[in-house]
Amino acid sequence: MSATIRFSMTPVLYLHGFASSPQSRKAQYIRERFAATGLEMELPVLVPGPFAEQTLTGQLQLIERIAGGRKVSIIGSSLGGYLASLYASRHPEVHKLVLLAPAFGFARIWSDGLGPEQMAAWEASGRMRQLNYATGLEEELNWSLMEDARRYEAEPAVTQPALIVHGWRDDVVPVEGSRRFAATRPNVELREVDDTHELSADLEGLFAVVEGFLKD
Repeated sequence: MSATIRFSMTPVLYLHGFASSPQSRKAQYIRERFAATGLEMELPVLVPGPFAEQTLTGQLQLIERIAGGRKVSIIGSSLGGYLASLYASRHPEVHKLVLLAPAFGFARIWSDGLGPEQMAAWEASGRMRQLNYATGLEEELNWSLMEDARRYEAEPAVTQPALIVHGWRDDVVPVEGSRRFAATRPNVELREVDDTHELSADLEGLFAVVEGFLKD
């Protein structure tokens, strides 16, 4: 009988995407695979309060409370990837980053996606309806999310070793943003894959890449 090989690994924190949750298929698959090796990955709910009132600042404060100044590696998906990079740029104790289709420049991506008319209407009314994938319901989202997001740099100054995995068929967060981010940073490795924004076409292959990168 062959013994299970266990690798040393820094504690891992997983940050889900916008309007998503720790129950996403990708997050749960990675959690279960890590658990099989003896590593309990933390998957916090990044919007514990009202959906309408979420902001990047509030989410970063939550991450800071959960991380508690520990040496951790962070996996972030979409907005979670952007949050992970913002947090790591301000916390040198972060060990490594895995960014899955990271939404660098979140405010710009939203502005480009909605267009000037919808953005103006959102700002004027102070709220708009948005699908919350965690509940499957349309809920109100306050303009304060955009006001707050515009305070943050589009490309955080990450100095830790970082792996980006991005699908070249991503039509939610275009891969060009990850290409620009990786092009001038020798500490960042970009792996482009034949997948969409969900990165769920080959979860086994995705986990193998993530685990290999995070091994100490």
